[in-house]
Amino acid sequence: MKPALRAALVAIPVYLAACAVPDGGLFRAARFRDVHVYQGYAEKLLDGSLPYRDVFVEYPPGAFAVFLPPTAFGADHYNAAFKTLMALCGAATIVFVALVLAELGASQRRVWIGIGLLALSPIAVGPISLNTYDAWPALLTVLALWLLLRGWELPAFAMLGLAVSAKVYPLVLVPLAGWFVWRRAGTRRALLALGVLVVVAATAIAPFAAYAPHGVYESFHAQATRGLQIESLGASFLLVLDRLGLYHARVVETTGVAGRNLAGGAAEVMAGLLLALEAVAVVTVWVLYARSRDLRKQLPLAFAAAVAGFLAFTKVFSPQYLVWLLPLVVAAGNVVAIALAAAAVVLAQVWFFHYGALFRLEWPVWLLFVRDLAMVALYLALAASLARWKIRMPSRSKTSRHSGLRRSQESWTAVGKGASRSA
Repeated sequence: MKPALRAALVAIPVYLAACAVPDGGLFRAARFRDVHVYQGYAEKLLDGSLPYRDVFVEYPPGAFAVFLPPTAFGADHYNAAFKTLMALCGAATIVFVALVLAELGASQRRVWIGIGLLALSPIAVGPISLNTYDAWPALLTVLALWLLLRGWELPAFAMLGLAVSAKVYPLVLVPLAGWFVWRRAGTRRALLALGVLVVVAATAIAPFAAYAPHGVYESFHAQATRGLQIESLGASFLLVLDRLGLYHARVVETTGVAGRNLAGGAAEVMAGLLLALEAVAVVTVWVLYARSRDLRKQLPLAFAAAVAGFLAFTKVFSPQYLVWLLPLVVAAGNVVAIALAAAAVVLAQVWFFHYGALFRLEWPVWLLFVRDLAMVALYLALAASLARWKIRMPSRSKTSRHSGLRRSQESWTAVGKGASRSA
């Protein structure tokens, strides 16, 4: 563990320097709308206007955990304080990814390469690396992963509950974590862990839901019922058809700087198809993980594959969502997946300052489609790697069943060595 922490400590100054490189990065002036939106929500709350009741908020209640603290430095310094907070989240994520790799017994070479890539990632991620709050749920999910590997199930599920209250996507990780705990510590412990998750998530949401239940519901409902966002795989496919003269795309404005959807019957059908593919992709990961030979060793890979499947086929795909995925892919250690994730991140930034051209259906359409295909390939690479760890089904004979059970018990006994709690 000490070599991994040493690598993280060396990487953090590099990471902070990399955060200052992009336009609007650390130590640089305000540049993007998202931070101003967060500031507006926080300041209205402090002025007595209640979120979700007096002000519509498009983000889940757990996001206020990072919206509010920067107000302590005053309105003029909110931007700098918020970006510093996100940089600290990123630095902490590097530490916990290093600890995850140490728990898996990764070589020093793998640790240094993986942590080095994360340290340099803000340059590739670009302006959105610190100007959105996605580093917060990304940190919580990596922390939960490390706690699970250490055998600290209840704190792990508490972190997952907090992550779910901030962004909905960590829900796809809950069945994986629940299966891991159930196989390791039994039904009672798994149910207790799920109870902790529910209590923590409810505690974060309850203060807002108590006075504005309909407003909180509308916030979640508005996100769930959004149309086919222009950067999703389905939209980029239709945009390519438009460029080829085979389809007429109609772009409509929604919310946010990059808030554009495709409208029309074909877009609605594509949105429904993506939801179905997304469900299949995530459930496939759950099934493959449940049949894994080594649930502990494959947990980071399963986490990365589930989030990759969620993103590859989501109907709303903003570029900052890749911040959720990068630490998990590095922790999973799949070289092909790391390369594809890096390609997707770079492609997403090529047109970042050319959204107008994308909305006019010009040249960025092609790069967008390639980025989305890279995400599908990334998911497939992770899922294929997970499938290679699938358990061979035992024969039907009683002797074989008992033999398989003994092998499973012996495997989990080995996994439990060094853990802080037995079943």
